[in-house]
Amino acid sequence: MAQKQKIEQVKPSSFYVVFCVLIVGFLLVTARLIFIQGMEQDQWRKRANLAQEKNLKIEGDRGVIYDRNGNILAMNRDRPSVYAIPSDIEAPAATSKKLSMILGLSQATLRHRLTKKSNFVWLKRKISPEQMSQIETLKIKGIRAVMESQRIYPRGALFGHLIGFVGLDNQGLEGIEQKQDSTLSGTEGAIILERDAYGNSVFPKDLKYIEASPGKDLHLTVDERIQHVSERELDRVVKETGAKGGTVLVMDPWTGEILSMAVRPKFNPNKVRTSSPAQWRNRTIADFYEPGSTFKIVTTAAALEENLVTPDDLIDCEEGSYRVKGTTIHDHDPFGVIPFRQVIAHSSNIGTIKVAEVLGQERLASYVRAFGFGKRLGIDLTGESPGLLRDTSRWSGRSLASIAIGQEIGVTPLQMITATSVIANGGYLMTPQIIREVRGKNGKDSRAPTIKRRVLTEKTANEVTEILKMVVSDAGTARRAAVSGYAVAGKTGTAQKIDPETKRYSRDKFVSSFVGFVPAEDPVVTILVMVDEPEGKGWGGEIAAPVFSNIAKEVLYYLKVPPKTPTPSISLPDQSTNYAIKTSNTRHQNELVVKDAFYEIGPSR
Repeated sequence: MAQKQKIEQVKPSSFYVVFCVLIVGFLLVTARLIFIQGMEQDQWRKRANLAQEKNLKIEGDRGVIYDRNGNILAMNRDRPSVYAIPSDIEAPAATSKKLSMILGLSQATLRHRLTKKSNFVWLKRKISPEQMSQIETLKIKGIRAVMESQRIYPRGALFGHLIGFVGLDNQGLEGIEQKQDSTLSGTEGAIILERDAYGNSVFPKDLKYIEASPGKDLHLTVDERIQHVSERELDRVVKETGAKGGTVLVMDPWTGEILSMAVRPKFNPNKVRTSSPAQWRNRTIADFYEPGSTFKIVTTAAALEENLVTPDDLIDCEEGSYRVKGTTIHDHDPFGVIPFRQVIAHSSNIGTIKVAEVLGQERLASYVRAFGFGKRLGIDLTGESPGLLRDTSRWSGRSLASIAIGQEIGVTPLQMITATSVIANGGYLMTPQIIREVRGKNGKDSRAPTIKRRVLTEKTANEVTEILKMVVSDAGTARRAAVSGYAVAGKTGTAQKIDPETKRYSRDKFVSSFVGFVPAEDPVVTILVMVDEPEGKGWGGEIAAPVFSNIAKEVLYYLKVPPKTPTPSISLPDQSTNYAIKTSNTRHQNELVVKDAFYEIGPSR
């Protein structure tokens, strides 16, 4: 009886405990449901969608690339991409055999893909319409296709190094395709596949799409016709001279716009799988070389700007042999005392070095940097090299003499043509420009020319121009650069290459170049021609200058620049008067100290 009373006393308290626990649990569940429905509603909806749907990304159409006249350089073409639903494939082995010959894939590869434990697998992307037609005739259950955008280049190898190429998913991998990838790329869309309770994809008859948005179009500064002429003439000189390769650049000196950018060996972005990375490289911006005598343009301009010499001052060129701190400097021909303008016209190393000695290394280095060497110029392309320009603290006693004539310095073709354009446009360093306009659905963005800085006064630029005109006269090294009816200003260069084994200048490997502008009195184009390792001596005046002339003739005709009366032959001043260099700062002469004099400078012009 006592035990029964104890049980009856316990029952009410136990009931209340259980009741309270249930109430608290119910309240917690209710609160959680309210929190999920309110605060976490979007999050759980996304989880549900992920469980019920599978998205296959489809890239948006990539923007089209045009030249300055609206000619298409890169565009898109819809191509079918074939995929499979492995669970629907009834005979993987037989299906693999049927598809193997059409898709160009091995039966083993296809069988592996068709037997995967997956609800979706790509068989081959961006196949030809003919291949798709053959597959459709087979009517194989579980084999389907979707249209994807494929990048094509209608001009083939023309502009190949400039344009670059894209990957399988249309991502830019080289050239302007890579640099402007974010601009050209569209917004991704998707194919939405439904899933059942077991996670298997359910393919409705009409697949759901999220529409992709196209990228923006690029209108470049280059001109297809000028590019064609540049590449044709470059091909010709490379073939005729047995050269390793070469480059041609054409620039508008007033705006910095690139009108053509030609590189050899050639590269066709439509056939990227059969080419190597060395062929993709845009050597006009990525490779640097010793410019040789073309660099005397910078030394000349610096000396004139500093009023250390005038074009008529006489300089003793030592009859072709000159010692600089243990190193012998040679000229290609022996010259005596000649005016400074003839020093450059004849491309005398000795005369140029004597002027540089007066200028001094700090001032020379300052002008070299001002002309844009040693730093990237900022063109809208990937892979631009800053070239090679050591700080003056690392110059040897020989460096001043070497750099003055284009040795011990590495320049890119882009830097050299941009520096020459400083003379052509009256003294301004322009930012090289490759994009004229970006157009999208919200309008267009035009790119204005950009002046980096003023380097020279207009007076100095005009004086240098007159000297460079003499280079292309009967008195100069570039007679073959002349264009009938137009005055040409420019400079030749024949630079010995460093032998990688001996670390000395090679006696049979040269870079032959010419850079100039035309018409000299009112320039329309600056043109640089660089030929790498032509067979034989390879003088710039004999190899590169004629290429300049051929390109300039056609470009001037195409741009409808009227000719003027041919410039008469220039009569040379008497060379017999024996004067030393005239300067207000003679104490800088012959103060070079040589630390690494291990070779002699050979003839250069």
